[in-house]
Amino acid sequence: MLLPISAGFSAPDPGSETPEQVIGHLQSSLLQVMQEGEKLGYEGRYKFLEPVIDQSHDIDLIIKTILGATYWSQMDKAQQDLITATFRQLSIATYAGRFTHFEGEQFKIVEQRPLPREQTLVRSQLTKSDGGTVNFDYVLHQVEGRWRIANILFDGVSDLAIKRGEYRAVLQRDGFPALIELLKEKITLAQQHS
Repeated sequence: MLLPISAGFSAPDPGSETPEQVIGHLQSSLLQVMQEGEKLGYEGRYKFLEPVIDQSHDIDLIIKTILGATYWSQMDKAQQDLITATFRQLSIATYAGRFTHFEGEQFKIVEQRPLPREQTLVRSQLTKSDGGTVNFDYVLHQVEGRWRIANILFDGVSDLAIKRGEYRAVLQRDGFPALIELLKEKITLAQQHS
């Protein structure tokens, strides 16, 4: 099923969305921001996507999972808040920096199926303008009755696993301030490459 896009797209009540609808809303928003990408510019795309990412991603769980229970428990509340806020900014910046212009791309939901531990997998595919495809698999779980993304796999590679290896290595080698600096550098790069 191809997801329709309209200029006046409005999201359903986030509390009533199925996992497939959460992904459909995210992907239709990404296509919309691509269609208006040059007009919006980076800042406009960031502002447009900020509420979409907040409603679709469980940023708190993602960063806790990336860092792991040991590192997370060693941080004080101020550090936990700072890393969560910085990671949230990076997540939005990454979308705003990557989905910049539209060349006829289409997202298609392939399937939704249950996973262990009360999670759900939504498999989807992006068809690029050259006919090539990229597989996006989303793992969602419920937070206070609402489905949220806990992990994304790009062509079978876990984004969470990649970040886990990178972030933990920086923490272990250089400490917390270095990890914050790394995330801030990545935010700047996302902005520059948009």
